[in-house]
Amino acid sequence: MFDSIDVLKPALKKLIGELRKEYAYASVLAVADDTRSWSISSSGRSISSGGWIGGTGFVVRVFDGTGCAEYSFNEFSEDMIPSVAQTLRTRLAAQNAALPSGVRPLPTPVPADEPAVLRKDAVFETDPRELGDEAILERISAVREKALAVEGVLDAGANLSYRAYRKLFLSENRDLDQTVMWTNGHVFALAPRGEELKEAYRSCSILGGAELLDSLGELAVPVAEQAVELLNSEPMIPGEYDCICDPATTGMIVHEAFGHGVEMDMFVKDRAQARLFIDKPVASPLVTMHDGNAVCDTATMWFDDEGVLTGDTVIIDRGILRRGMCDTLSALRLGVAPTGNGRRESYERKAYTRMTNTYFEGGSSTLDGMMASISYGFLLESPFSGMEDPKNWGIQCMVNIAREIRDGKLTGRIFSPIVLTGYVPDLLKSVSMMCPDPVTEGGGFCGKGSKEWVKVSDGGPYMKARIRLG
Repeated sequence: MFDSIDVLKPALKKLIGELRKEYAYASVLAVADDTRSWSISSSGRSISSGGWIGGTGFVVRVFDGTGCAEYSFNEFSEDMIPSVAQTLRTRLAAQNAALPSGVRPLPTPVPADEPAVLRKDAVFETDPRELGDEAILERISAVREKALAVEGVLDAGANLSYRAYRKLFLSENRDLDQTVMWTNGHVFALAPRGEELKEAYRSCSILGGAELLDSLGELAVPVAEQAVELLNSEPMIPGEYDCICDPATTGMIVHEAFGHGVEMDMFVKDRAQARLFIDKPVASPLVTMHDGNAVCDTATMWFDDEGVLTGDTVIIDRGILRRGMCDTLSALRLGVAPTGNGRRESYERKAYTRMTNTYFEGGSSTLDGMMASISYGFLLESPFSGMEDPKNWGIQCMVNIAREIRDGKLTGRIFSPIVLTGYVPDLLKSVSMMCPDPVTEGGGFCGKGSKEWVKVSDGGPYMKARIRLG
């Protein structure tokens, strides 16, 4: 499947050449995609291929100095070049015709097309496609059995999935090629008491292959034990508390509390408070936030879906908001450099500004020191959902466990479920301690609004902050 891109590459280059005769800029993104998922639970075993993100196809984009048009399709040959060119011509004309009478289109800057050639391949140890369906189902079945063996567990399940893709981006001066594989796994367990039922869930992920099965197996017993432990949980008394966030909870705060708020397509639409705070303090001096390839996780890539090379974007530098992240069109409209965050759910979808690997840097505190500093508060673990309001900088996140801390020690009392809310700058300015060594996790996806899903990872270190819980 991936080799088909090599066969079509000369024709795609010819397409670019023909389009450049008419347009100031032309590019094509070619995607070859392969996904598969294996699941096992009390309802049985399942295998599925394909999925609701990705897909194999092409998207062509042109700029004429006044506008931009795109055309996507899933088959291509050299004899289609005239029809592709005509479709783009028609779409640009339709955009201009839709303007009110007498209104001329606003000039749209043309993307920079500096020369670049790149070929990158993600490394993996075990190819799930070579391991085979039965071997994978046997391994995840063993994970489920380990969870079921924990006393008090009613049901359990496990899943493994991967996506492997190759992307080729061509313009007049760019020839970029990358092949990536990421793999996800998750384990869940259910524990009953009378009519009450508690669930625990954990995921794991890597930029790699089926070697992830080893990590998946290590989750089975802790997840099952957590489900049983939740039967003794209590409802949270609403209030503001000193809290220690585990790396996953820190990651949720990074992603929901601040990540969406600095996606710069929201700046263009005047839907983000952050645009007013560039070069101003928004967090504690302990907080430095990154997005990009400084860590290697499931959202790692070497160029985005608009042909912009990726790197490390420092968004918050010791509490000061330095910049947001952006796609190419947003960058052109705002007069800034793109950051390599233009991402599509698939070749059929628009490119939006999207996060990749987003995290807080570590600090110099120890977890023991954090615990000792709290007279009364909570250790927050196992986040599972969140929502953000970039316009007003509010958040609402859900965490499965809050462990009570009294006089620097865990008491054994747990509270669940927990709603974490607040005004983002207040929360981030309250950060008072950070452990070293941030950890990222990429088991989830991010939706823009309620759609346009892409793979992301997020994380950070153990972090102490003052947080409103309910």
